[in-house]
Amino acid sequence: MDSEALRKFSALHPRPAGLTLHYGTAGFRSAAQQLDHVVFRMGILAALRSKAVTATIGIMVTASHNPEEDNGVKLVDPLGEMLHPSWEEYATQLANAEEQELQKVITEICQKAAVNLHKDASVFIGRDTRPSSKKLSQSVIDGIQVLGGQYHDYGLVTTPQLHYMVCCQNTQGQYGKATLEGYYEKLSKAFLELIKQSHCSGEFQRHLKIDCANGVGALKLSEMKPYFPQEVLFHIYNDGTKEKLNHLCGADFVKVHQKPPGGLDMKPNERCCSFDGDADRIVYYYKDAAGHFHLIDGDKIATLISIFLKELLAKVKQNFKMAVVQTAYANGNSTRYLQETLKVPVHCVKTGVKHLHHKAQEFDVGVYFEANGHGTVLFSKAAETKIRQLVKEEKDNAKREAAKMLENMIDLINQTVGDAVSDMLVIEAILALKGLSVQQWDALYTDLPNRLLKVQVADRRVIDTTDAERRALTPPGLQEKIDALVKKYKLSRAFVRPSGTEDVVRVYAEADTQENADALAHEVSLAVFHLAGGKGAPPQP
Repeated sequence: MDSEALRKFSALHPRPAGLTLHYGTAGFRSAAQQLDHVVFRMGILAALRSKAVTATIGIMVTASHNPEEDNGVKLVDPLGEMLHPSWEEYATQLANAEEQELQKVITEICQKAAVNLHKDASVFIGRDTRPSSKKLSQSVIDGIQVLGGQYHDYGLVTTPQLHYMVCCQNTQGQYGKATLEGYYEKLSKAFLELIKQSHCSGEFQRHLKIDCANGVGALKLSEMKPYFPQEVLFHIYNDGTKEKLNHLCGADFVKVHQKPPGGLDMKPNERCCSFDGDADRIVYYYKDAAGHFHLIDGDKIATLISIFLKELLAKVKQNFKMAVVQTAYANGNSTRYLQETLKVPVHCVKTGVKHLHHKAQEFDVGVYFEANGHGTVLFSKAAETKIRQLVKEEKDNAKREAAKMLENMIDLINQTVGDAVSDMLVIEAILALKGLSVQQWDALYTDLPNRLLKVQVADRRVIDTTDAERRALTPPGLQEKIDALVKKYKLSRAFVRPSGTEDVVRVYAEADTQENADALAHEVSLAVFHLAGGKGAPPQP
């Protein structure tokens, strides 16, 4: 390692005194002006990780659905998955090291992770449309160059596109071509093949209004438009030419506020969807004839995809194991519908994409979505190989057709990570193939009324949970109190969990009516306030 280069570059990216940041599920996120030293050092870490695993590593500059003034950075592992947990600790150590300790910390990481500094390093870089992203990605490059690494800067891309490119590169093109054109071609071809098999005609299926959160999704969707025939009518709103990123729009805004985004004019029964700022989440919605707003979140997206895949798997008559993975935030009625009506096994895991992804890998077909609209489907290597073989060799027409649809689904789904563009195309294809309107999809089941609250506490660590965060182990007496409160209401459940990012405790409650869900959430909040060291005034109803 060139100590002189490290010293010289590090001086250009000084760490502000007293600032400590932690690498979490979303990488680092903070106000953009605080991040220059962090992204420089993550350029170094990406090169180290690449040398350690002798593969290309991705690094994405984005803060997803956060306000435009924020930014962030996260690393992508060789198969497009999230950074290995042991390296999350190295990321935190490196980001917070004092200037003069930097070389020592790098040497320690090399020892712990058996990094051979003489090996080559290769890093793919992507960024979102924030005003600060271009300068920050230049700082990433400085970091990579300190260790003499090679890099390819893709410039403006969605987060899932970068994950996709990294996977393509490290599978020597087996997953696809590591270019934007390769991504557009693979997805559009699979989508067009699928809708060719649809028997329903009618323009109602093809119109879709898309709120792109004034983010990078708008640019990439526009680039993709020429790959679709004219009858596919995707109308782009909030394209970033007029308003600020994520301001009063985007998937997170729509989900949290349960109302349509600004900048999109909705007529009754029109199908609409929203991406988030870096296009790795999607939610659908519509207004009914009476003007009521209906949200179709990640739970209902997972349900639609599960219905479709289950039907196809039954037709190919292979003994594939399929399951849906959810978190405790999934609506109780979605879990009931999947288990009781569809007869699909459902597994609950801790909040955070890495937990869902990890669990979904245990099945031949693993569907996972968070309620916020982030999710995808994973196919085991064995299932994929078998499906592709059936397409080539199966004599029975119905079986071969079903296998062909499954093959196109495998190609259309971005298995590396939740991808708003890919998920949207999957949903649009299923709705067309099943001849379903957005209202019919919504009517599969009715969500139980629910409420999400947060309670300020002195220290969130006093709450410890078990059973995929559905039960509280500490402080003593809290879970018993929650159990007693839940007994008062019909179809009810409630749980509490510490926030991953701030000193608040999140409270979720659902019940048979909105009034009861609100009352239960409030009563549980009071219990948390009194038993877990609440701060400030007690929660008000």
